Amino acid sequence: MSIKLGSSELAKYPFLQEASDYIQETKFDFAEFDRPEMIHIINRAVEKLEKELQGIIYSNLDEYEIEIMTFLVSLLLIKSIGLEEVSKKCCLFEAMRVERFLSTDLSIERSQKKKLLVQKIFQELFNINIDVDSTSSICKLSIPDYLLRASKMYEQEWKLINRSVKDGYVYLDTDEAVRLIRNELSNLIYTRVKNMKVYEVPILIKSKADELRKKYSGRYVYRNQFKILEYPPCIKHAMEIINKGENLPHSARFMLATYMLAIGKTEEEVIEIFKNSPDYNEKITRYQVEHLAGKKGSHIKYSVPSCDRLRSEDLCFAVKECENLINPIQFGRRKLT
Repeated sequence: MSIKLGSSELAKYPFLQEASDYIQETKFDFAEFDRPEMIHIINRAVEKLEKELQGIIYSNLDEYEIEIMTFLVSLLLIKSIGLEEVSKKCCLFEAMRVERFLSTDLSIERSQKKKLLVQKIFQELFNINIDVDSTSSICKLSIPDYLLRASKMYEQEWKLINRSVKDGYVYLDTDEAVRLIRNELSNLIYTRVKNMKVYEVPILIKSKADELRKKYSGRYVYRNQFKILEYPPCIKHAMEIINKGENLPHSARFMLATYMLAIGKTEEEVIEIFKNSPDYNEKITRYQVEHLAGKKGSHIKYSVPSCDRLRSEDLCFAVKECENLINPIQFGRRKLT
């Protein structure tokens, strides 16, 4: 049984083939974006990108047809800006936007239509056959499909031993199932941007892209100014991921922040480290770092996780020099003696 999406679903999930077909059916030409009356769509796309670069999920859906075109323009802008870190951050937040819409849709209306919607998204984009109970919030997918995605999740809750498994299937609630594909969806959108063939960008879009590139080129650069050669391998690994502009799981961020505070880095220096994260939000990061430093919340300074805990969370990358250590903080102290 198939499902035909309406304009409201296409506005939420514009990366589906049906959305592309919708635009093609209108016989829309990119050159039309240079018409003065199209500037409001371009401005919406600019607003969308700027919110994402500020760490805010764009969720405007007041005009469905306009939002489908806004998504297309935003991809053209990202492509034209040509900054790797901008592309990664915007693609991540597009995936988080989809995650929010999909989770909300599945929790509000448990129906056959919603079941078919999530099956369509999982099958079309990721070639995953997922079974969704239309009367509850339970999904199931095969163990191989689950392990392929869960292997990239570092938290204990994603380990197969901690999941409900029966007859070769892993059972998840809909929020978990949607979260499982976030990074994959982000990478898919990023790949589409990279592979876009645009021979002539409309003048109005190119002008906006030039403005955005000038505005953000100084903010989004790889921040390799931190010397990491003397850090323990778990910290080096986390720093390498940050320096590449990729996302760290919560447990790795906790480890990295508490370690840096423990070796004497100021809160501002720790906040600076996280600025290259694609989902960086200064207000949230500042609060979290100050909380770990004992300046907010309980006013208790948090300790660096033990090596045992890091091993259990798959955050340990031990080398010979790590032998007999019980905490990463000892690695640096040993080196200095």
